[in-house]
Amino acid sequence: MNVIATELPGLLIVEPKVFGDARGFFFEGYHRERYRAAGIDVEFVQDNYSRSCRGTLRGLHYQITQPQGKLVQVTRGEVFDVAVDLRRSSPTFGRAAWILLNEENHRQLYVPPGFAHGFCVTTETADFAYKCTTFYNPGDERTLLWNDPTLNIPWPDLEPRILSAKDERGVSLSHVETYP
Repeated sequence: MNVIATELPGLLIVEPKVFGDARGFFFEGYHRERYRAAGIDVEFVQDNYSRSCRGTLRGLHYQITQPQGKLVQVTRGEVFDVAVDLRRSSPTFGRAAWILLNEENHRQLYVPPGFAHGFCVTTETADFAYKCTTFYNPGDERTLLWNDPTLNIPWPDLEPRILSAKDERGVSLSHVETYP
């Protein structure tokens, strides 16, 4: 496996070693000791899966008192995946990073606690899987406005764009509750 550091400290791209032949392919989606050796030394407590249609935008979500680290990947289709550093003490506070995750590149993104996270589906459907370091707590969840102009995120121009009411009501970076 190859781990690539991004410009945002702790945000890591994971490229698993994929073994392919005429039958298809195989790769390890997670191996605790290998990930620990690569700097992802966390305990995952919950796995989540979603399926979304083209144009669906989910996020940018974060939990304020029980921040979640996430190891995210796409098992079918493609998403434009985004993470925003909300750690107030970080030199990259308020900066966003993005990557295409899809069933062809098998890439994963490790989003550490203290980041907002979201994605937009660019194919007809996408299956999205992720591991979390803390349990989901709906009362603790907050939403950073996905299209806040200060974030400069080049979201794919897809119509129709499909958002939940919660995601439409996200707050701007200047109004988010942040981590220390």
